[in-house]
Amino acid sequence: MTTVNVYLTFNGNCREAFEFYKSAFGGEFDYIGTFAEMPPREDAPPLPDSEKDKIMHVSLPISEETALMGSDTSEAFGPPVKEGNNFSISINTESTEEADELFNTLSEGGKVTMPLEKTFWSPYFGMLTDKFGINWMVNVDQGENV
Repeated sequence: MTTVNVYLTFNGNCREAFEFYKSAFGGEFDYIGTFAEMPPREDAPPLPDSEKDKIMHVSLPISEETALMGSDTSEAFGPPVKEGNNFSISINTESTEEADELFNTLSEGGKVTMPLEKTFWSPYFGMLTDKFGINWMVNVDQGENV
């Protein structure tokens, strides 16, 4: 089953925001990790010390079907976010075929910001902004049909 969740992006206060959301919704984080905990990449510049404690990814289950997810921006990975443009719609699919179909359709007339590719957290992940200015993340979960 394909799931759709909201992914929020912050300028350094993601941990504070998600502690607030946790107090509102209850529950526990499925995952919370910093940029310092990412595996190093040969093709990436070294991570500045000022970025290491920022949140790379956090997930807070809201129900059995939905989660609120988020991260901080990092000067190593792109420009700061602007309020009103600091969210993406995150789609988790059951297969690479479904991911390809959704990604290709949503990116028509838009801009691919990261092509679908293997990452350390997913066998297949990509990002795009559609022709209406909406940011999307397409992901195939580990262990799914890849």
